[in-house]
Amino acid sequence: MAGVAIIGLQWGDEGKGKITDFFSSSFDCVVRYQGGDNAGHTVVIGNKKYKFHLIPSGVLQNKKVVIGNGVVVNPRVLVEEIEMLKGNGIEPDLMVSDRANIIMPYHIMLDGLEEELLAEKKIGTTKRGIGPCYSDKIARHGIRMGDLINDFDKKLKRILKIKEKLFDAYGIKIDAEKLIEDYLKYAKKLEKYIGDTIYYLNSIIDDKNVLFEGAQGFLLDIDYGTYPYTTSSNPCVGGICTGAGISPKKIEKIIGVVKAYTTRVGKGPMPTEEKGQIGEYLAEKGKEFGTTTGRKRRCGWIDLVALKYACMVNGVDEIAITKLDVLDGLEEIKVCIGYEYDGKELKKFPSSIEILEQCKPIYETFKGWEKTRNKKNYEDLPVNAKRYLDYISNELKIPICIISTGERREDTIQL
Repeated sequence: MAGVAIIGLQWGDEGKGKITDFFSSSFDCVVRYQGGDNAGHTVVIGNKKYKFHLIPSGVLQNKKVVIGNGVVVNPRVLVEEIEMLKGNGIEPDLMVSDRANIIMPYHIMLDGLEEELLAEKKIGTTKRGIGPCYSDKIARHGIRMGDLINDFDKKLKRILKIKEKLFDAYGIKIDAEKLIEDYLKYAKKLEKYIGDTIYYLNSIIDDKNVLFEGAQGFLLDIDYGTYPYTTSSNPCVGGICTGAGISPKKIEKIIGVVKAYTTRVGKGPMPTEEKGQIGEYLAEKGKEFGTTTGRKRRCGWIDLVALKYACMVNGVDEIAITKLDVLDGLEEIKVCIGYEYDGKELKKFPSSIEILEQCKPIYETFKGWEKTRNKKNYEDLPVNAKRYLDYISNELKIPICIISTGERREDTIQL
């Protein structure tokens, strides 16, 4: 059987939720392996729109869904998502790792305060407490989901003693008893879902098909992204091994999800950003507003320099192209094939944020097309759209397996 990874190759918001939902019908289990409720996946089925922040979108295909140890979990958000699904007649077959760290209210407070202190240098986080929670995990001051149902009050009070001076410096006040009361209520609702996901996944992966769903995108990876304007985890394929406890030998195929243009939320460099009419057109037509924060996304042309870098590190086998229909109606469409920096052409994605901020895109221009929206067969796509797709595939040297032509599940071309 197969372990298949779905990885976002840009700055997130590539449409991984729809692609995961589409593929998950052929899988037995769908796994989320990193990030927290700073991520957002939207899936449209018929006239119904579902928004997820923690639970893998494969739940809509009535599949077993797993939240791995690499995820940081806000219990309140998880309970809300479970109740939302139940309200829609879906009883989630969910398992949450007992090793996953818990987001506490003080993590959220710290996240907001740190952003304020950074002022004009702020990262643009979602202020969901993700970074501070991962910081506590690395510092070994974290509380895990297993702790939530085992001596939570004792462990929390021990952590609070360590953090008292830090909280005093920030002016943070914690009502320990109220916090314990609230989180023990979550524990009662979540206890039946919490377990050892590492042993579970390794017990099934040789006999069943398992799909691994990334959150955020590769260019936001804490190690490989545009640091420090990144997330706090590893959306890359390596995050599966550390965030789900699976050997790399068990991952048989890696599918990279690429939006037909480029978007980014928050701060940080984006060489192909269009701040004028084209950027507004893409944002409006693509409904480019964050699932989690509602923030308007920055928009621009597709960037092959960044994508080649992402494909190289992740070892991508196939590409899923999303939102091709958003480009419908444009007279010309551009593709970034290199960067100009200090009078020279760069073909490699710079590690230096200062260099990347000064890079200007070098473009190849293509003729536009009229309509791809809702097309379900490759043969029905306009000739110019096919040329655009072929160029991307040839430059990346990776075949395209999926073309999304609309937000609904059925608006999908499988090659």
